[in-house]
Amino acid sequence: MRTINLSEQNTILNRFVSELRDVEIQKDSMRFRRNVERIGEVMAYEISRVLNYSSLETVTPLGRSVTNVPTDPIVIGTILRAGLVYHHGFLNYFDKAENAFVSAYRKYRESHQSFHVHIEYIASPKIEDKVLILTDPMLATGGSMDLSYQALLTKGEPKHVHIATIIASRQAIEYCEKNFPQDKTTIWAAAIDPDLNEYAYILPGLGDAGDLAYGEKE
Repeated sequence: MRTINLSEQNTILNRFVSELRDVEIQKDSMRFRRNVERIGEVMAYEISRVLNYSSLETVTPLGRSVTNVPTDPIVIGTILRAGLVYHHGFLNYFDKAENAFVSAYRKYRESHQSFHVHIEYIASPKIEDKVLILTDPMLATGGSMDLSYQALLTKGEPKHVHIATIIASRQAIEYCEKNFPQDKTTIWAAAIDPDLNEYAYILPGLGDAGDLAYGEKE
């Protein structure tokens, strides 16, 4: 299994992540959503570099051109609700991909300091022998990602899984490295943060991505 921390590279991606974290820029929800979408686009480009390719001949007005193009069938699987705009960034680049959605959320106990992850709904095509890209902007504990993956396995066994997140905790990375198939999983993170607080929010993180993108929920 490979874990790729894209923040270790000097690219424009780092500016988008920095703006997501900034408490002043966060006040502009439209810019927050656009930055999440742009990170999805950059992440899609990075993942495209490791797909399978074959040559395609194209007829132009003046002749013929041969180009290497990706051939893997792709399913983009996203955890609702914060993942919606992130998903759209991937779909901008993988525009021929199929799409899956999982409703996974934290159901807090009375103290609000412990919770269990609840899967309520999935909508997915068959994923047998396809490349599955699982997207979630915030990978805090890894539990939601794991349960979403298990739910999607009812639709088949993918040939490779790419876990794509914007900010992950070190704890979540270690959890996924232990619980996902070692020989066919790649983890992509725009940044990896060191800690979680008592409510399992990433530190320093950026707060609640769903609330920042779509407004606070009751």
